[in-house]
Amino acid sequence: MTGCFPRFVTAALRGGAGKTTLSLGMIAAWKDLGRRVAVFKKGPDFIDSAWLSLAAKAPCRNLDTYLFSPGVARRSFGAHADPGGLSLIEGNRGLYDGLDSRGTHSTAELAKLLRAPVVLVLDCGKVTRTMAAMVLGCRNLDPGVDLRGVILNQVARSRQEQVLRAAISECCDLPVWGAVPRMDDFPFPERHLGLTPPQEHRWVSKALEKAADAARKYLDLEEIWRMAHEAPAFSWDPEEGEERLERRALPQPSIGVLKDSAFQFYYPENLQALAERGARLIEISAVRDRGLPELDALYIGGGFPETHAEPLAANASFRRSLRQAIEEGLPVYAECGGLMYLGESLALGDRCYPMVGALPAAFAMEKRPQGHGYTLLEVERENPFYPSGLVFKGHEFHYSRVLSLRDSGVYFAFRVRRGAGIQGSQDGLGYKNVLATYSHVHALGTKDWAEGLIRAAAGRRLAVSAAV
Repeated sequence: MTGCFPRFVTAALRGGAGKTTLSLGMIAAWKDLGRRVAVFKKGPDFIDSAWLSLAAKAPCRNLDTYLFSPGVARRSFGAHADPGGLSLIEGNRGLYDGLDSRGTHSTAELAKLLRAPVVLVLDCGKVTRTMAAMVLGCRNLDPGVDLRGVILNQVARSRQEQVLRAAISECCDLPVWGAVPRMDDFPFPERHLGLTPPQEHRWVSKALEKAADAARKYLDLEEIWRMAHEAPAFSWDPEEGEERLERRALPQPSIGVLKDSAFQFYYPENLQALAERGARLIEISAVRDRGLPELDALYIGGGFPETHAEPLAANASFRRSLRQAIEEGLPVYAECGGLMYLGESLALGDRCYPMVGALPAAFAMEKRPQGHGYTLLEVERENPFYPSGLVFKGHEFHYSRVLSLRDSGVYFAFRVRRGAGIQGSQDGLGYKNVLATYSHVHALGTKDWAEGLIRAAAGRRLAVSAAV
């Protein structure tokens, strides 16, 4: 299929240059004008995606050519891009930063895959003409990257702006579509995994309003909109990577999803994959709810149990309810924060908080990342969700580590080919019908994940029905 999808990629020379906040400002400003914006995030990020979703008032889709094939990425973009507005794809890290020296899986490679023009956000702290050399390098390193213009960010004074504009125009022959001054009160604080998630931000609407105000005041929004509408036609194969679902004569399973300010890392496609297979999804809060409802399975995504350790620990009735359900055989699939929550305790400095206690593991938060990047896992042991011998991809980003782990009826289902894992070269901690891992998976790249969860849930429902 071929379509005219106005689109562009926001990129930078490095992470932390301000492309997320400026992307949010552009999206919010255009939405205030009644314009339609579809949003995408390059890479496996959850937090930026959540902010982009709020600004666009629509789900943000992740595009990641490591987690799934380029063909699937093209199909996902084609299926969710907006031909009547524009699509903004926010890059990650530096424009050419990827898995290796060739920039494999970089923002630049995604921009070429989507034939999308690139707008470069430049952090101009303590630099003038040298910035032109860096922009020139980005433009010339790969002529296949369609670099259309730049935005100056963190500009100190008007004289610095004048020099930067002149140098980039004269040396790089690129337009400058705005200059944003330093704003120490910009309401997008960061912490160990990036921006503070919007679920924990106290002034989400005001933050987006301030970002929109900055975009209207300092950026040439009309020129950027016009540039996006000049993007070339985009073609994709709607059949490539398309999964053929088999409708089985199984009871509709009820799958709970822990979704609150503590557990918030879920790809839209993961929940969609479960729903498309007939699951009835039930959102549950480990912070507010007093107990677990009747379920056939439970999915616990990642998040920040460390910033919610006190309310999670205080909700003892919910923790007891979940542990009892696990002891009675409830299938539970948990990722990262979910893994930590299912353990016995979580140590933060000199304080230790009780968690669910289903897994005989104690966790502690550290000041540096304990696992960060893409993972490659091989299923080595029988478990409730994945077939033995399966090799699948994921990603991990966590500051926690296992303090202690007792061999008390648990096992490891995965061998880690790439990544940190839970312990040495092992991941996928299993107990009864629980499987918990530090790796996040994406349903578009790991088809067996949704199938396994549905199969476990349906099996649980049939077993309970037969016992009645």
